[in-house]
Amino acid sequence: MEFRGASVYDQENFFSNYMKRRYKKDSPNNAIESPIIYELMGDFQNKSILDLGCGDASFGKELLNQGAAFYTGIEGSQQMVTSAKLNIANENGTIHHETMESYCYPTEKYDIVTSRFAIHYVSDVHSLFQNVHKTLKDNGKFVFSVQHPLTTSSFLSKQTGDKRGNWIVDDYFLEGERKEPWIEQIVVKYHRTTEHYFKALTKSGFSVIDLQEGTPKREHFTNDEEFERRLRIPVVLAFSCIK
Repeated sequence: MEFRGASVYDQENFFSNYMKRRYKKDSPNNAIESPIIYELMGDFQNKSILDLGCGDASFGKELLNQGAAFYTGIEGSQQMVTSAKLNIANENGTIHHETMESYCYPTEKYDIVTSRFAIHYVSDVHSLFQNVHKTLKDNGKFVFSVQHPLTTSSFLSKQTGDKRGNWIVDDYFLEGERKEPWIEQIVVKYHRTTEHYFKALTKSGFSVIDLQEGTPKREHFTNDEEFERRLRIPVVLAFSCIK
């Protein structure tokens, strides 16, 4: 069986195993992607923030605790929504059980829109980027990360297990669905080139002001072995854009 969008996170065993991996200090989320997102966001004090594919909203809790004015999380998984509502209980935020595709985007409401490792689940980024552009205030910022296209082009190298020692890059310019074996399930993601993301953003009216590929930094890792392994191939592609 294969899973699309957020549906895989409603599988009990997958959810439990994912959460254990997600909060390991040396996970790509924590050691590579998180510092980039904070850097690209810049000042978020007193800002209203929309987070697409918010997961358990631990990010939202961090933002609110550090001075964000209001946080709205959009999440398609019921299990994640339950965790998210607990995380921001008594905080100035709200969680919607919606997908990025089904959410009704209000016009010019948010100062910042974020999305972390979630947009690669979306089949139509052109419509999504247009909706994000619509919901941002003038000069609003769109900051997001996806799995790096070098890693989504082919998942053949995962036949040796999740902790790969080598990576196969193949069919890079053949965009579309990819079926990834991940935590004992098959998860559907969408492979796009870096060029595709850039052109879709500019066509939607955004100015791309920064792009990062997640160069690992030793201070974010607990051991040399994992740091050196992560130097071999980029796992993150992150954009900062202005309306």
